[in-house]
Amino acid sequence: MTIEAILTSGILNYLIGFLIVAGIYALFSLGLNVHFGGTGLINFGIAGFFAIGAYTAALVTKPLPTGELAVYTQQALGLDQPFLVGVIAAAAVCGLVALLIGIPTLRLREDYLAIATIGIAESIRLVFNNEEWLANGSKGLVGIPRPFYDQVAPEYYNYVYLGIVVLTLAVVAVLLERLLRSPWGRVLRSIREDEVVAAAYGKNVFAFKLQALVLGAMVMGVGGALYAHNAGTISPGVFEPVFGTFIVWVMLILGGSGNTKGAILGAFVFWAIWAGSQFATDALVPHEFNSRAPHVRFLLIETLLVLMLLFRPKGILGEERYVSRL
Repeated sequence: MTIEAILTSGILNYLIGFLIVAGIYALFSLGLNVHFGGTGLINFGIAGFFAIGAYTAALVTKPLPTGELAVYTQQALGLDQPFLVGVIAAAAVCGLVALLIGIPTLRLREDYLAIATIGIAESIRLVFNNEEWLANGSKGLVGIPRPFYDQVAPEYYNYVYLGIVVLTLAVVAVLLERLLRSPWGRVLRSIREDEVVAAAYGKNVFAFKLQALVLGAMVMGVGGALYAHNAGTISPGVFEPVFGTFIVWVMLILGGSGNTKGAILGAFVFWAIWAGSQFATDALVPHEFNSRAPHVRFLLIETLLVLMLLFRPKGILGEERYVSRL
């Protein structure tokens, strides 16, 4: 078999697609690790930042529809900017929204913060769903440009996009690791452990929480932008709480909250479980009971996760206890 045949084989293409999606979800997991693993913020609004990042990148990089498309597609703007501009805009808008959300909510108790963030995320999704003038409502946006697509043969494009995702993930992971190991990161951990003690040492607890919320949201915005450019089409249904929020929580807890490498590993391991469970249910469920296959799939996943939490309650890697290298 030639190298070209190997590179274009169906199994390898499936694996590349799997790695792309898992890498994008790893970015969401890293953002949540700043919120929960680093600071103790219970953010159930990941889907909201996911949606804002995806729609911002799409609206910034897509041109305004013309001709027949203009009849069927409504957009608030279409700036036709390069891919990198869209990613930066997605991070910036998510950071701004997090700032606006954090000012009234971060003084709430943990359980109230969780309720507030999931409500805000659903509100964001419903805005995109109902306000057709903004981003075509429930029909969503199609034709989101893919970076470097014209410069590469279509059968090899996934390799290029995988390189973009891996490079982005590596840069974000290194930067976050350095930040969380810095004095700033140690203040976040002290707030997570006992914010009263952190305040007694003169730290502005609210300001540090707000900084962590903004930083994590910006990382999630980058993940949303990469998702939009990979999928080529987005709609509000993509950002349901199950796929936009709770899967990310499972990834972080599975890999190890408070651990950068654990956040990434958890995303890849859980996405492998999620993808593998589909093959398992196809094999286990008889053809005449296909309608029940999704329920069996969720049961398999839940059983594996419960066993994992019983035997590794701190996750696969768990949090590293470390001090400054100095």
